[in-house]
Amino acid sequence: MREYTVPAVIEAPVSGGLSDAVWANASSHPDTAVFSRRVAGGWLDISAAEFARQVSGVAKGLIAAGVKHGDRVALLSATRYEWTLIDYAIWSIGAATVPIYETSSASQIQWILTDSEAVVAIVENAAHSAVVESARAEAPTLQEIWQIESGAVDELTVLGQDVSDAELDKRRTAVVPSDLATLIYTSGTTGRPKGCMISHANFLDELGTAVKVLDGLFAVEGASTLLFLPLAHVFARIIQVGCVMMRVKLGHTADVKNLVADLGEFKPTFILSVPRVFEKVFNTASQTAHSAGKGKIFDAAAETAIAYSEAVDKGGPGFGLKAKHALFDKLVYAKLRNVLGGKVDYAVSGGAPLGNRLGHFFRGIGVPVLEGYGLTETTAALAVNLPDDLRIGTVGRPLPGVSVGVAEDGELCFKGGQVMLGYWKNEEATAAAIDADGWFRTGDLGEFDADGFIKITGRKKEILVTAGGKNVAPAVLEDRIRLHPLVSQCMVVGDGKPFIAALITIDPETIVGWAKDRGKPTDVPSLVDDEELIAEIQKAVDDANTAVSKAEGIKKFAILPTDWTQENGELSLKLSLRRHIVMKKHESEVEALYQK
Repeated sequence: MREYTVPAVIEAPVSGGLSDAVWANASSHPDTAVFSRRVAGGWLDISAAEFARQVSGVAKGLIAAGVKHGDRVALLSATRYEWTLIDYAIWSIGAATVPIYETSSASQIQWILTDSEAVVAIVENAAHSAVVESARAEAPTLQEIWQIESGAVDELTVLGQDVSDAELDKRRTAVVPSDLATLIYTSGTTGRPKGCMISHANFLDELGTAVKVLDGLFAVEGASTLLFLPLAHVFARIIQVGCVMMRVKLGHTADVKNLVADLGEFKPTFILSVPRVFEKVFNTASQTAHSAGKGKIFDAAAETAIAYSEAVDKGGPGFGLKAKHALFDKLVYAKLRNVLGGKVDYAVSGGAPLGNRLGHFFRGIGVPVLEGYGLTETTAALAVNLPDDLRIGTVGRPLPGVSVGVAEDGELCFKGGQVMLGYWKNEEATAAAIDADGWFRTGDLGEFDADGFIKITGRKKEILVTAGGKNVAPAVLEDRIRLHPLVSQCMVVGDGKPFIAALITIDPETIVGWAKDRGKPTDVPSLVDDEELIAEIQKAVDDANTAVSKAEGIKKFAILPTDWTQENGELSLKLSLRRHIVMKKHESEVEALYQK
């Protein structure tokens, strides 16, 4: 196996736990605003001392409720300030947080509560409480349930008012790096979710390294970020931990419909997101410009931004390109930066491939996207592009202390301090994922160059093999097609078939302006056979086909009348395709593509 290792820049943690940073901040910088909380009329700053006081109150309540060192506490809620507060309270008493997505089904919630043997649960609202209550029969260890919207924080604080500071300090200082910090259940594609055991050491190793190499995000004066991804996912969670470590002001919102307004008010200096959000920003801006008769200006600005970014990697842009870029900066780019709040220096992307064009576009408008790679099993990031060491089209180099390897079949394997302890109560699955030498098998296919920059080329189980024996990685085609302003989702098909084809869904928002401009109905079902729309989508397909060989190109496609959603099960909680479900639901449409 080919290997590449980046030397470590920190020593492995030998003492303490994640909550120690809360008390350290309260002692050294008591008045520093470490959070900003959404309240009626704006945002309310919360100091390091006040946060420590609130964490202490909830932690004492959990102690009074009988939660012991090593116990699991379920946390079912959308991203909000209380999520972070409760998470740190759980850690400060040596218990482990079991996050549950707010969109999880009743059967998933029941399984997680039962399998994790959670002793108490903290939920967001009455609906969540009802689902958890219904699981009691199958979860005999579950005792109390508190509801955030009904005052869980205050209730726990009152419950623990007789617990002394000394008792809490005793519990907090008893935490060691090897203790379980969280049990995160992976959704997977088949079977029941598996619980990833992530320790305090995993987080401390990951973030101790990350905040050093990403000092352009975490160590700048006035640094802040607004979390809008689910904190139940490890990607948002590591940003939470990094912000607390470095006293970066952190805000929360789960209302993505009002995200632009929230970003405008909060004005973060960096954001993290999944590629779909960046695609949405680009596509919405493009369609808005075209609907307003300014499409040619936007298209020229976009091509200039991409060319400018590409030139940065080839010795720098020339005078003419610099002049065009400066003009479009005033006309277009500044407006796009304002959509993200106006102060964003960097964005961090993960969860799926971003794509070269989108990466160059955002760097070209002045918002470099630092694409990274990791999994729940690896406490998120294994590799990331850095502000001063960025190579678009890759997911960066391994973080210091991490080794990457490519197995004979092309599978990426990693070794490092952030690799999980294993799967909860599942030694067989653990042994299948982590070998005796500590190498974690990712299930992803990839490669790395002489400098260690890693490219993800596909999923080991998602490679299509046509009837002619041609291996095709769908992601290359899908990523490019989704860049078209009218496209929402795309899934390439063709396993065992004579050629490659695709199912494509239309963005229900951007289609409205396009259809109105042409005097057409604005609902997608009325447009699936529209020749002009088909011609537009054909352009996206033709562009995607230029990235692959002729044998790998898409020969036919079908436009579907409805988009794929999380609610209907076609998209995962991180907005990636659940291919087996899409295939099952659209089997007839796929077969129709191959009828003579």
